[in-house]
Amino acid sequence: MNRKKLVVIGNGMAGVKCVEEICNLAPDRFQITIFGSEPRPNYNRIMLSKVLQGDSAIDEITINDYAWYEDRGIRLFTGETVVRIQKEAGYVETQSGLRADYDYLIIATGSSAFIPPIAGINKPGVIAFRNIDDCNTMITYAKKYRKAAVIGGGLLGLEAARGLLNLGMETDVVHNAPYLMNRQLDRMSAELLRKELEGQGMRFWLSKDTESITGLTRAKGIRFSNGAALEADLIVVSVGIRPNIELARGSGIDTNRAIVVDDYMRTSVPNIFAVGECAEHRGIAYGLVAPLYEQGKVLAKTLCEEETAPYTGSVPYAQLKVSGVEVFSVGEINENDADTALQTYDGIRGTYKKVTMKNGIVSGAILFGDTTEGTSLLNLVKRQAPISALASASGSSDSQDQSELVAAMPDRETVCACNAVNKSQIMCAVLEDGLETCDQVRDRTKASSSCGGCKPMVAAIVKYALKHGKDAMLASAPPICGCTDLSHEQLKAAVAEGDFAHKEEAMLALGWRSKSGCDECGPSMEYYLSLWQPANPAAAAASGRGASPTGLSVGIVANDEHERKEGYDSQSLGTELYHVGESLTFPVPMRAVVTSGLHNPAGVLVHDIGITGAPAGWEVYAAGHAENPVKQGQLIGIAESDEEALELSAACLQLYRERADYGEPMWKWMEKEGIIEIREMLFDSGYRKELTGRIRVVEAAAASEERFGERICSKR
Repeated sequence: MNRKKLVVIGNGMAGVKCVEEICNLAPDRFQITIFGSEPRPNYNRIMLSKVLQGDSAIDEITINDYAWYEDRGIRLFTGETVVRIQKEAGYVETQSGLRADYDYLIIATGSSAFIPPIAGINKPGVIAFRNIDDCNTMITYAKKYRKAAVIGGGLLGLEAARGLLNLGMETDVVHNAPYLMNRQLDRMSAELLRKELEGQGMRFWLSKDTESITGLTRAKGIRFSNGAALEADLIVVSVGIRPNIELARGSGIDTNRAIVVDDYMRTSVPNIFAVGECAEHRGIAYGLVAPLYEQGKVLAKTLCEEETAPYTGSVPYAQLKVSGVEVFSVGEINENDADTALQTYDGIRGTYKKVTMKNGIVSGAILFGDTTEGTSLLNLVKRQAPISALASASGSSDSQDQSELVAAMPDRETVCACNAVNKSQIMCAVLEDGLETCDQVRDRTKASSSCGGCKPMVAAIVKYALKHGKDAMLASAPPICGCTDLSHEQLKAAVAEGDFAHKEEAMLALGWRSKSGCDECGPSMEYYLSLWQPANPAAAAASGRGASPTGLSVGIVANDEHERKEGYDSQSLGTELYHVGESLTFPVPMRAVVTSGLHNPAGVLVHDIGITGAPAGWEVYAAGHAENPVKQGQLIGIAESDEEALELSAACLQLYRERADYGEPMWKWMEKEGIIEIREMLFDSGYRKELTGRIRVVEAAAASEERFGERICSKR
């Protein structure tokens, strides 16, 4: 097989994650070559502090060992720095003279520590903290010297300081802001952190600007702008990162702060892509794991010519242990940017929680001391959930409340944002694969394997699954009504597994307290039967239940002159969409609109399904709502043809039918599921065809039922 040549510059977490995805999607598509400037395989840079603190060995933070590359036929060159990209000829060249041709090139050069322009900063004894070599340097210095200073009171700086304490060095932390981690914490949580770290032995110099590094031949200390001085034999600089873009810029690729990419990680040069900390998407260069992994997945599908939703950006967050203290932060937490919705402090347990809001929407959160709720709050911020949704994400760290928190968490809610692992996957790993520990779940699902911040919630889910067994998969919601003990999720599962001719038979078999139910559960049962049970015309006729009318109305706004000019046919597309919904039932009545373009907006963004013509094709929106509360529809994809637009819309409708509760409007369902998860499911071409295939089964059954009704009428 004549495979295309793919070269990856950079052997870090982002680039290799992309390669992992490519190997999973199309293992024989590319001949892959990876260049890494460090003399070792891919490792987890976030866990460097664990190595420094003595909690982990270097091989324990290795993500992919040499055997992994060999097993996949990947050529790995370690200790090789690429210094030249010949984009016209299609090859790269390393400092040592190695050359590799490419058809496609991925630049994943990451970032380097930002070294501020301080007098004496280049003296021996001043180092950064970015890689394993830096760890080894600190360990070597600790054997000879006693005093260390860290410039930078952010996350990485504090972890470096904790490691230096573990190595037996007296450690001072210098920070130019009035409180620690000022980008992720507020004053109260930062003060709690400072007191905890001072108890561990750290000393802090806050609101101090470093003027120079003292010492004649090597670093001996720090002099501040106010004239004060601090002695130190080792100085670690940790004040931020700078994307490595010199190679790209020198090759004529567009750069700004980082390498400029579009929604599919393409650079300004055809066949050259960028991913990770060196990439700038919509003006933002991310330095956290989850966004880099999300970018890698989109790029992998793009290279493998798989349908994929575009990368539209990420919600940055921090969820890590800082020197043994659990800390979580997401979104807007500054009091000047958002209002405080909830703030609690438990002095006995040493925990703190703050949630912010803007215009009634959850906009940010801080957790200190207990981060169990971190992923739940992250999902609320991502979904732009109303502040009323905060109640379902509340909980505490004692075992009973943790159990309640896990039970209330939706099965599809993301637990490990770095690796996109949800609650259901963890539960299945425990209940179906027989796993019993967090480490086993980590190895199987990758949950908690990257930043490790989600480990408390993973542990809580594992404990809950082991305690409740198979019942744990369904025991997460209240009953539908007083007629039954079953929740909507449990009823859906029971109906799907059963074989019931009509509502009364199902209620009798499932232990209903009344024969026909009530106005709450009766319609729910009818809906789930129509959704999950094969059509039975004879049973429907015997019970007096005929085919349900369509719950989808479609509005069509056409401009004949504009459509002829632009090549759109909103009339045909709208008619086809109506026919799709004609035989389907929905949790609530549904409204859709199709229009040829922005000249005829027709409320595209406030319908359950809105389709509008655009320069790139049909834009398909979902989950808009025109009444109180007004909700703007979310873009689920762009289709190049009428057929693709119809298939994408139909698949979205079927996904909603199968996953939403009866009576749950589409906008509320989308807030619960999350637009990112929905896009990923809809852009899985195989799964999308499964969804539309199930619609065809319903259409065929409805046609059979109609013919049966006609025969009954003719006999009468």
